[in-house]
Amino acid sequence: MAVAAAGVRETCEAAKRASRELAIASTEAKDAALSTAAEAIEARAAEILAANAEDVEEARSGGLDSALLDRLTLDDERITAIAAGVREIVALPDPVGEEVEARTLPNGLELRKVRVPIGVVAVIYEARPNVTVDAAALTLKSGNAIVLRGSSYAERSNAVLAGLVREAATGLPEGSVSLLSGGREELAELATQDGLVDLVIPRGGEGLKAALKEVATVPVMYAASGNCHVYVHEDADLEMAGRVAFNAKVQRPGVCNAAETLLVNAEVAAQLLPTLLADLNGAGVELVGDERARDAAGGAAVGPATAEDWDTEYLGLKMVVGVVDSLEEAIEHVNRHGSGHSEAIITASDEAADEFTGGVDAAAVYVNASTRFTDGFEYGMGAEIGNSTQKLHARGPIGLRELTTTKYVVRGAGQVKE
Repeated sequence: MAVAAAGVRETCEAAKRASRELAIASTEAKDAALSTAAEAIEARAAEILAANAEDVEEARSGGLDSALLDRLTLDDERITAIAAGVREIVALPDPVGEEVEARTLPNGLELRKVRVPIGVVAVIYEARPNVTVDAAALTLKSGNAIVLRGSSYAERSNAVLAGLVREAATGLPEGSVSLLSGGREELAELATQDGLVDLVIPRGGEGLKAALKEVATVPVMYAASGNCHVYVHEDADLEMAGRVAFNAKVQRPGVCNAAETLLVNAEVAAQLLPTLLADLNGAGVELVGDERARDAAGGAAVGPATAEDWDTEYLGLKMVVGVVDSLEEAIEHVNRHGSGHSEAIITASDEAADEFTGGVDAAAVYVNASTRFTDGFEYGMGAEIGNSTQKLHARGPIGLRELTTTKYVVRGAGQVKE
């Protein structure tokens, strides 16, 4: 059983001890543990699904919304994907010890900058049990110990999954993987374990982010919300624009890289919007928009947008639509209302694409592609703990290298400072 019977501090102390051994663990030992974990996840899929079914039923009875229920629910396909993600991480190069730069100083000192683990990483997350495995695999491969703190909605699922990883890690130090449960008090205690926890990564909504900001004394890297936009430029291929915008909203609306806002240049609004908005309506999307978007909607149902709509991450089948007069206005709108996650432009102009990608302040910016690709697995990182929308120390998908820091190793031949 992976749920820690010990208190938060005792758990973090054990993780700290483990982190010192993990920092020098061989790639072979780490990969062996993860390969065993992937096999166990597939072999014990029935056990995982049974635990998850209990979580889902309890969450549904408790009124959990549809987007969170989707994140919580596991099936055979998702379990296979979890195991595949672990194997992808095994296949990736070990970042620990990677040489970032090397040079010889004028005094003869040989200086090398190398990657090293961060130490103890605490990951706090809501609803999604796959994060249990993704986060544990990424931290172990990068030589870090992990303290997991999942949502009460997924308590049974998380316990089984964390237990499988922990059982598989027999060649790694005890305390490498821990799972905590509890309420707001335990959350605050975890976020204030100075000297034991080196980094906290919250993966959840703005409520979790705000709760941590109130109490955290440990460094925090926020895997934050996604208020993502698709902007259709005046010269766009409108068939492509419709296809990309529809995918960005509908393919999986309950995730942070789904588009929440559609912006369309005024020159093509009347051509694009009637068909695209009707298609979105047909897929169950509730649409709200500004006056010009509603006027150009044809027979599609579009309600009036409120000021709050432009700043909202719906995580569901709702979208706000706006009409803009220029690329500059689109960029200004995205930077004012976006969360810095993922933004897209549909255009045939390289100049417009360059202006958009240069002017938009976000972790990922797409040209003629859906925002749904912002993902560690899609980027060839095996998996991710989340998508960082801040600028220090990492931005974008949090993968192996983002879970390391650097150390300067300097070799001399008796040099002394004069």
